[in-house]
Amino acid sequence: MVHRARRTVRRALAAAALCGALAMAAGGCTASGGDDADASGRPSASSSAGPGGGGKVVLPEPGVGFDYQIGGSYRPPEGVRAVSRDRTARPAPGVYNICYVNAFQAQPGADGWWQARHPDLLLRDAAGALVVDRDWDEALLDISTAGKRERLARIVGEWIDACAADGFQAVEADNLDSHERSDGLLAAEDDLAFGKLLAARAHAAGLAIGQKNAAGLARQGRGLGFDFAVAEECGQYDECGAYADAYDDRVFVIEYRSDGLAAACAEWGDRLSVVLRDLDVVPAGEAGYRRRTC
Repeated sequence: MVHRARRTVRRALAAAALCGALAMAAGGCTASGGDDADASGRPSASSSAGPGGGGKVVLPEPGVGFDYQIGGSYRPPEGVRAVSRDRTARPAPGVYNICYVNAFQAQPGADGWWQARHPDLLLRDAAGALVVDRDWDEALLDISTAGKRERLARIVGEWIDACAADGFQAVEADNLDSHERSDGLLAAEDDLAFGKLLAARAHAAGLAIGQKNAAGLARQGRGLGFDFAVAEECGQYDECGAYADAYDDRVFVIEYRSDGLAAACAEWGDRLSVVLRDLDVVPAGEAGYRRRTC
């Protein structure tokens, strides 16, 4: 199913690039990294450097206190033992850190970077127009062939390596369900095949990897190498059980509505990591910030 509230980092893209989304859309930020800058404007890991970590993969503990900070970093609240932050951010000290990567779709404002460097890796319809997730203004990546999946895995793999080099313990790969927004141009098998490549890259870098959403693919995701799940609104839409069964309760649940939180807590609060966040996941202290747990 298409999740209605999959809010990913929008502001971090411009903050990390320093030249903003307009310059990015015009052709990508080059001031901070030239041709070696990635789609966020951050310098990419060298392709000759190999995987960034290579150590033993450490899985998250089920049911630990969790905070979702992909909209901006702040000191983890008391009792939090796992945090998810955007890949442009730094890990939080003393907790299990998950690195957010938009793996199956382009970040908003990053179309220019992709158009300038890898135009054929953006999914297009029969008329040549980009296929876009209209809810979040994200162009879909073209994972329809093995060759394109391999090339994209090298690009996203550098981001994963950078997460490892920065000290994260895990990565969450957003948009495993991109086929649902592809106008029939992608199939679930394409997402799973690409996910398998990303799982292998994460493990080679010494990182655990989390499936993001796509409850209907949870068992397949576990089988191809994902280690845990990050599930938005599974309480709201009665999907938490699919993730819990597939991942032995290693599930991080983010709800955006009070009734969703109540449902998740009533059935899963003693087993899964559950948190309520505001839809924009803004940092603590900013207008609109909201956070509650079971």
